[in-house]
Amino acid sequence: MLYRLRKAGYQAYLVGGCVRDLLLGREPKDFDVVTDAHPEAIRSVFRNCRLVGRRFRLAHVYFGDEVVEVATFRGSASEPQNSGRVLENGRILRDNVYGTIEEDAWRRDFTVNALYYDIGDFSVVDYVGGMEDHRSGTLRLIGEPDARYREDPVRMLRAVRFAGKLGFKLHESCAEPIGRLAGLLRQISPARLYDEVLKLFLSGYAVQTFEQLRHYRLFEALFPATDACLSGENERFPLTFLAKALENTDRRWAEGKPVAPYFLFAALLWEPVRAQTEMRIRQGEANMLALQEVAAEVISRQLGHTAFPRSVGQPMRELWSLQLRFDSRSGGRPFRLINHPRFRAAYDFLLLRAETGEADSELAEWWTRFQAVDEAEQKAMTRETRRKPARRGRRQKKPALKPRPIEP
Repeated sequence: MLYRLRKAGYQAYLVGGCVRDLLLGREPKDFDVVTDAHPEAIRSVFRNCRLVGRRFRLAHVYFGDEVVEVATFRGSASEPQNSGRVLENGRILRDNVYGTIEEDAWRRDFTVNALYYDIGDFSVVDYVGGMEDHRSGTLRLIGEPDARYREDPVRMLRAVRFAGKLGFKLHESCAEPIGRLAGLLRQISPARLYDEVLKLFLSGYAVQTFEQLRHYRLFEALFPATDACLSGENERFPLTFLAKALENTDRRWAEGKPVAPYFLFAALLWEPVRAQTEMRIRQGEANMLALQEVAAEVISRQLGHTAFPRSVGQPMRELWSLQLRFDSRSGGRPFRLINHPRFRAAYDFLLLRAETGEADSELAEWWTRFQAVDEAEQKAMTRETRRKPARRGRRQKKPALKPRPIEP
């Protein structure tokens, strides 16, 4: 692709995370290309190309299942009235101002992401001191931090994510404004924040990321109900459970196993669901009804912060509801439950609850054994746990009814 753009008379470089990761000896997740060709010119070079994006006009070039993102050099846009750039309260809404490679470098977010690989002489081009920060393990914003965060508040999440992923330290100038500006995330669309949450917690560094998000008050902006519960934790159950769930997520990622987004969100939102459900049950509401109503309320409020799709919300509610059904271990109920499509995920969720002391460990052990034995033993287990009717005191013997005389 790079050679093809050069052959057509354009400059072309690898840029960003792929260059950074190659210098760290890591395998890049994907490759980004930058060029002086405008989007329409890129499309004329590659027939298998589609232009996307409104805020940033990009070209996606398709090679089978692989997609390579090609961007045009961004300009400095020093004149706000430039028709290619639209601002609102310091935040960039649209930015299709084109320029040179040096201008493009100064427009990028972090110095270690502003390194360009030149295939012409196999060198790394650095205009912003990215190589020095790369060697020292420092994550530093390009430009004035307050202004860069206001341009795009999601940069605060990216700062935390890159620091955790790379093992870099946030530069003081980069870290200091985050706590003050965390509330700016409310300006970002919930749909975009949902995508960012998946990147934060499904990249193998969920535990470190979670700690940093709480430290900089960013978690409060993403999950306010959960953060409020964690701030008033009881016997350390809330924080312990979520930390254990994220640790399990990181372990599955390291083993190459998938993690369903609905399971992640079920763990992130479980504490407000659990706390409010228990409160309603103490007030006399039926267990399942209380949980279902609370789940609907918690999900409805959370959609205003991270707009996850229905394919996440519905399985999440099922997983929560199944937690109550684990208490029923007699008759045919265990057999019906074990054949439920969400049983395995709900069982894993139960194990996490038991491991952190929130659920009865004996209950988790029973369900673990129930899955391991044959059908005859399963039936024996359900008979052993059949509940006997509670005795309500000695029943009084009713007096014998005397026959009534027949009226003449």
